[in-house]
Order: sequence, then C-alpha cells, then structure tokens
Amino acid sequence: MIAVLLSPLYILVTLYLLRWNLWWFSACGSFFRKKWFRILYSTLFLFISLSLVFAFFIREPSLKWFFKHLSNYWLGTLLYITLAVVISDLIRVILLRCGRVNKIKLHSRKTFVLCGGIVIAIILSLSAYGIVHARHLKIKQYDITIDKTCKTGDLRVVLIADLHMGYSIGHRYVEHMAEKVNALEPDLICIAGDIFDNDYDALDDPKAITCALQSLKSTYGTYACWGNHDIDEKILAGFTFGSKKDLTDDVRMAELLGEAGITLLNDETVCIDNAFYLSGRKDPDRVKKIEHTRKTPEEITSGLDPEKPILVMDHQPGQLGELASAGVDVQLSGHTHDGQLFPGNLLIHLFWENPYGLERKGSMYSVVTSGVGIWGPDMRIGTDSEIVEIDVHFEHSPE
Repeated sequence: MIAVLLSPLYILVTLYLLRWNLWWFSACGSFFRKKWFRILYSTLFLFISLSLVFAFFIREPSLKWFFKHLSNYWLGTLLYITLAVVISDLIRVILLRCGRVNKIKLHSRKTFVLCGGIVIAIILSLSAYGIVHARHLKIKQYDITIDKTCKTGDLRVVLIADLHMGYSIGHRYVEHMAEKVNALEPDLICIAGDIFDNDYDALDDPKAITCALQSLKSTYGTYACWGNHDIDEKILAGFTFGSKKDLTDDVRMAELLGEAGITLLNDETVCIDNAFYLSGRKDPDRVKKIEHTRKTPEEITSGLDPEKPILVMDHQPGQLGELASAGVDVQLSGHTHDGQLFPGNLLIHLFWENPYGLERKGSMYSVVTSGVGIWGPDMRIGTDSEIVEIDVHFEHSPE
C-alpha cells in the first residue's frame, strides 16, 4: 500500500531528473537537441528507471535476472543522481541570492555544461566504486573480556550476517566468504540472519551454495538464526506486496541450512561443550508476519546457569538493556548494514542504540556487523562488506 502511495512521487522524481538530463544535453550542442535523440534518450532513461517494476512482474528466469541486476544498479545510482541534482539546485538558488556572484556567468551555457559534466563524472565514479567495493570483503576484529569462567579457555567467534543470497549474491561470493572465514580458524561460527533475500528461487546454484556453507570449519560448528528477509515474500523497491496471508516460510531455506550442517536456533538455546550457551532469537519482523510468538530476554535466559557465558544471536540489535539485565554477555547482530550507502551510514545512528560496531551495555557486549552481502542497491559507499572476528577472553581461568 505504501509503495502504491509513493509511486506518484517516484514518477515525479524520474521526470524531474529526465528534464535536467535533456536540458544538459541540449546545452552541449545542437546534435543533442535533435528530436530523434531526445526521444531515444528519454525512452532509454525511462526503461532503466522502470526496470524495478519489470523485475517485479516478469517471471521468465533469464529476463528477471537481467532486470533485477539492472534495477539494483539503478537504485544506487538514482540516489546519487537525486542528491546531486537537489544539491546543485540549492547551490544555484543560494548563488543567485548572493550579490557578489556574476549572474551572467552563472546563467551561461558554458557554466551549465561544465558543472553538469563534473556532476555526471562524480555520479558515475561513485557508482562504479560502489559496485566494485561491495564485493571487497574485509575482516573486522574485536577483543572482548567477559567476567566469567569458561572451561574452553579463550574463544574465537566469527560473526557473519546479511548474506542476502539471491540475485545479487551468488555461489562464488559465498565460496569466497567461506575461504576467508576458514582462514581465521574459528572456534564458533554464528550467522545472525538474513541468509536469504526473500526468494529461494533467486539462488544461482543451491547445490554449490550448500557445498560452500558446508565447507565452513570450526571447533564447535556453525549456528544461525533467521532474519526478516528469510521468508518467501514479494518485494518491490523495499516494500512488501500482497497480504500477510500470502506470506510463507519456505521450507527449502531451512533444508539448505540442514544439508550444509548449519544448526538453526529459532528461539532456542544450546549448551556447547558444557562450557557456554548460545541462543538464537526469532526476528521481530518475521514474527509479525508468520511466527506470532517470540521469547522475551528473560525467557531466553531462564533456567540457564548464570556462571556460564551466554551468547545470543539476534538479527536486529534491539532490546540491549533488557538482554543485559537478563544476564546475556554478548549479543551478536546484523540487519543495519551500517547504512550501506552514504549518507545512510550517518542517518542509521538515529534509529539504533548500536547501529554498528562494538558497544558495551552494562556488562553485556553488543556486536553489530555491517554484513557480508548487500540489500537493494548493488553497491556500498562509505561502508564495508565484512566478516567479524571476535576474540573472547575470560577474567577467570578454568580450574
């Protein structure tokens, strides 16, 4: 419903940007003012801008793949086109009101062409950088100390989240991720949700992905919890279409994890090696759509030995105070992508107590990763795709 209401705004923005494009081309020379060129360029521009609609409705696999990729590149580029045009318009209005500015030069065709060329170069450079940078997977390392005893001694926990396997993230990238994770020689691997990207059929090679995940090696195994996108759901430009009755829990997602040897914790807790606890919480958005119930932090830790370290995977980094009060030592989360695209990495701080990184809440550590993969725009600017290595130390040595 929201997407339908916002569609007129998207159309207006698209036409506004197209108008500026045509004006700039016309200023560049008489060739670009020819009718056939204006029609051809307008058709191409509108075709690309409507690619996300085509991707939503088309069902033929190869065509859907093409439009999905095109629309994901377009969404990121659109953000910077819009920002550039809006900022340029504001600067122009400010300069027009400034008495010391030469109004004739400001309105000249040469100034318009030069400024437009610079803006286009910046947009294309940013978009190209963002596309390449999104596939550059980094390692982020933290050291934390828990005031408890653990008979295993120090633990190396590797946190990954937000793979969003689907049209943007395929089996080769998952294989690359697995190689980097194994190189860290972890004791425990935790996958904190959004493993899939709403559509199991979007996986390019489920068998290869299963083998890649199966290759993950650690002392105590690989565990996962669900995120808000681990569900079969039709999405257009980030908005869900259809009623909640149409939403389903695609069993193939859980089956793939099972075949890969990954233990799914869905509001469940395991005691590993009789030394520490690991819990996986249900995602609050997923609960609203199909699962309906979710344990409170107190219910998660009820009956656990408070002398043992308690680690909790929770896709969204919420309820920090409640989890800390319930005796949790480490919360492992993702979801925020650290904003993914500038200026999102600045605005994300308005919505989450810990939007990214390592923070202390009482005696609990909150670790939030920017994620391995991407969602929506197929690019990262101002943020990194990352695997998180957490070296957990304990104040007290085991007897």
